[in-house]
This record gives sequence, C-alpha cells and structure tokens, in this order.
Amino acid sequence: MAGLKSLAKDTVIYGLSSIVGRFLNYLLVPLYTAVIPASSGGYGVVSNVYAYTALILVLLTFGMETGFFRFANKTDQNPKSVYANALVFVGGLSLAFVVLGLLFLHPVSALLEYPDHPDYIAMMILVVALDSFQCIPFAFLRYKKKAIKFASIKLLNISGNIILNLFFLLLCPWLNIHAHEWVSWFYNPDYLVGYIFVSNLIMSALQMLFFIPELRGLTYRIDKQLMKQMIAYSSPIMILGLVGILNQTVDKMIYPFLFEDRKEGLVQLGIYSAASKIAMIMAMFTQAFRYAYEPFVFGKSNEKDNRKMYALAMKYFFIFSLLAFLIVMFYMDIIRYMVASDYWEGLKVVSLVMCAEILKGIYFNLSFWYKLTDETQWGAYFSLIGCGVILCLNIWLVPIYGYVASAWASITGYGCITFLSYIIGQKKYPIVYPLKEMAVYMCIAVVLYWISEEIIIRQLICRLTFRTVLLCFFVAFIVWKDLRLKNIPFLCRRR
Repeated sequence: MAGLKSLAKDTVIYGLSSIVGRFLNYLLVPLYTAVIPASSGGYGVVSNVYAYTALILVLLTFGMETGFFRFANKTDQNPKSVYANALVFVGGLSLAFVVLGLLFLHPVSALLEYPDHPDYIAMMILVVALDSFQCIPFAFLRYKKKAIKFASIKLLNISGNIILNLFFLLLCPWLNIHAHEWVSWFYNPDYLVGYIFVSNLIMSALQMLFFIPELRGLTYRIDKQLMKQMIAYSSPIMILGLVGILNQTVDKMIYPFLFEDRKEGLVQLGIYSAASKIAMIMAMFTQAFRYAYEPFVFGKSNEKDNRKMYALAMKYFFIFSLLAFLIVMFYMDIIRYMVASDYWEGLKVVSLVMCAEILKGIYFNLSFWYKLTDETQWGAYFSLIGCGVILCLNIWLVPIYGYVASAWASITGYGCITFLSYIIGQKKYPIVYPLKEMAVYMCIAVVLYWISEEIIIRQLICRLTFRTVLLCFFVAFIVWKDLRLKNIPFLCRRR
C-alpha cells in the first residue's frame, strides 16, 4: 500500500500544476469570448484548428510516451538508451512533418478550407512539431520523478502564453488607438485570431530551452532491435491514441462541413467549445491523475498487491470525479461568467460534457490491462468503435439538433468502450473493482444533483447556500465512508 502514498503525492504535484495551469490557461476563455463575438465564428476557427493540432500531436508522438515507460522499466534495458531512441524517432518524425507540411502548405490550407490564411496552418505545423518532440523529455521527467520541474515548465509556458495573449488582444488594440506609432510597425488590428496562434508558437519555441539538460549527455545512436520492439509496442497505442483523440475532437473538425453555411457551423462550434471549457475541472483532475498513474502502474506491475492498488485507485478516482461534477454544477451561477454572455446558451451541455469526461477517466483506468499484458491492439479496437459511434452520431444528429447532439454522442461513444474494456479486461487481466461502493456514490451524487435542479430557489445567495449544504453532505459521506485516517494507510503515519 506504500505505492499509493507515492501515487497520491505525485498526483498532488501534477494536479497542482494541472489545476493551476489550466485555470490560468482557461482565463483566456473569457478573454477570447469577450474580444471575439460569438456571431463572428472566430472562436470556432480557433477550436477547429486546435482540433487538428491535437490529432497530429498524437500521430507524431507515436505512442512513444507509453512505450518509453514500458521499456525503461524493464530490467534488461538501459533507460537512457530507451530515452535516446524515443527522442530520435519522435524528433525525426516531427522534422519530416514540418518539411512536408510547409512544402505543401497552400494545398493543405485549401483542403482545410483556410485558403486565405495559410499562415494559421503554418503556425499549427510548427507548434505541433515542437510539442510532439517535447513530449518525450516531459515523459523522462515523469520517469525520473522530477515532478517539480515538470510542473514548473508547464506553468511557465502557460503563464507566458497568457501574457502574450493579453499583450496582443488587449494592450496592442489600446496602444493602436492611443499610441499608434508604438505598434503600427508590427500590429494588425484585423489579425485578431492569428495572434492566438502567434502566442502559442512563441512559447512552444521558448520551452525548448528548458529541456537542454535532458537533451545533453546522451548517445543518439539507434538500437535497431530496441527500436523495432518499441515501434511494435507503441504503434497500436498510437492508433488507439489517434482514434481516442478523434473521439474528443472529431466533432470540432467536421462542424464546418456539417452545415450548409460554413460560418454557421463555426458559430455553433464556438459556442459549444466555449461552454465545454467550463468542464475543465474534470479534465484537469483526469489529466493530473494520468500523469501520476501511468509511471505508477508500470513501476508496480511486478508487485504482488498491484491489482488491489489498481482497484483502489479506480475507486478514489471515481469518487473525486463525482465531487468535481457536483462542484461545477452546483456553482454554475458563478462559473458561467467564465465565458461572455452571448455564449451562455451553450451551458446546457456542461453536465453532459462532464459525464463524458468521467467515462473517459474510467476508461483510462481500465485501459491498463491491455498495456500490462502487451495486448495493446485491444485499445485500438475499442478506440475505433468509440470513434465510429461518435462520428456517426455527430454526422446524423448535429445538423438536426446542433451541438447538444455532440455531447450525447461523446457520452454514448465513451460509454460503449468503457463497457467493452471492462468486460474483456475481466477475462484477460481480472481486477476486483469495488463496483457496489462506486454505485452507492454515484446514486448519492445523482440524487443530490436532481434535488439541486428540482428545488427552485430564486434568490442567488440562498440557492448557492442550499447547494453548498448538499455538497457538504456528499463530502461528509466521503469522509465518513472512505477518508477516515485509519482506513487510508497511505495517509496515515506509521506508529
């Protein structure tokens, strides 16, 4: 059980960087929605371009993050050799992508329906190549348990990006009016959306400087046998990751093509994306847990009580996911000010998006059975099924019901693959999860949420007070049932 103490500690550190970082980053959402009107579709352009970026990032990293953890923890492998091979492979792939992408920039821009802004696509190409390469040094920091440096780099990058966005989107427009000569030589007031991509590119390039120590002192020589093994292991993970990210971004990529009026599609996408950002608490918790959990699982794969720890990790993840859900939904009256008022019509999908995030987190917990048994092809199968469900439902229902259909499509897709992964996983790598206890927590959370929605309290302060009481009841139940110190060995001090 001592391993869970390490997991909890790392989750706190990664969680702090993820929560603080994403909170700072999501402060850009009210900025974007304030300066980019919903009717312009500009925020839809940002969401659309970054959806492609997320997809290509998975393709270029090629599953080598997980591959690195798997082979670096094998007793017959030299971790530095594994790390160097991963760097060479991902670096070479990223460089080839940049060369080909810039060589065919205009045809690609036209294909994505941005013929007037190939500069957007060029910046996307450079950013995704840099970020892909940097994923491997980030993985190395996690392997070496350098959570502080990992978190610091993440936070510095996000902080710099925020400062640049504030400079380009707020300060420069003000200076353009009051001190035109100061900014006229570089600032174009009509290039509003473009400066979002410029800020990202600058910070991705600067971030490379922080990895100089992790890139020195290595022998960059390909071990052919090791490389073959890593590619064979990682390629199915890349496929499942590729399809997995499609599950998250396919709606954002196809929106402009689902409506007869492309601008209407971008407007709908902008509203849906802005509203979905409010579900950030769930995404932050899932990401923080993932950063700590992946090296933890592979590091503990040979210990006798590993399956019991995996079951407990699933239970606590689920409990705190439900807590995050209630926090967001109970305080929506305050949280909604995160986006401009002309985007508020999309708030009706927040609860649905958060449910999809919970299912995604459960699926991530379940997914380790095929990674530990080296049967990663199962992940590809599940992801393909999930992507197929989400894609078909979006194409069929979005033109009729709009972005609400996208939220339901995500729930359906993740629900299907979570169920399949559990059923097959229990045959291949059985783990006794505390399903009854998890079901009790789910029922209580559902009842509390239903009460908060059904009891109408007009006065804001009274309504928030009432919901705070409901939340305190849920927290009290958690403490009574599972968080008493005597029941948590990894929080107790040994006497």
